[in-house]
Amino acid sequence: MRVPVLVEEIMKKNVTTVEPNASLKEALQVMKAKRLHCLIVNKTYESDAYGIITNTQILKKILAEDGDIELLNVYDIYKKPAFAVSAKVDVKHAARLMLSHGVKRVVVTDNNELQGVLSTTDLTAYLLSLVD
Repeated sequence: MRVPVLVEEIMKKNVTTVEPNASLKEALQVMKAKRLHCLIVNKTYESDAYGIITNTQILKKILAEDGDIELLNVYDIYKKPAFAVSAKVDVKHAARLMLSHGVKRVVVTDNNELQGVLSTTDLTAYLLSLVD
């Protein structure tokens, strides 16, 4: 019988957050400095949901739609609530959810508190670790 591998075992725990009212320029500077493809957007209040902003969302808004990086804030384009899974869920279940919803990254929470981020890159690295 297979012992389930939990999301908390392969997720990224070192998560960088940004405030919803930060400018897109600030968000991009953080992403560039830390070589990240997404930032988790903090909750506005305790019972609120986390959001997520990705480099793809920013590129679309600034380059494809001619948005002004000086005038736009994170709250203008981020997704909220972010697709989230529990740290205690089986990796296979999380992968199925991500694939069925076309999501590349999910916020990992427990009791509405941020635990980490799980991406398709993390899932691929896990899968490759199974191959000798």
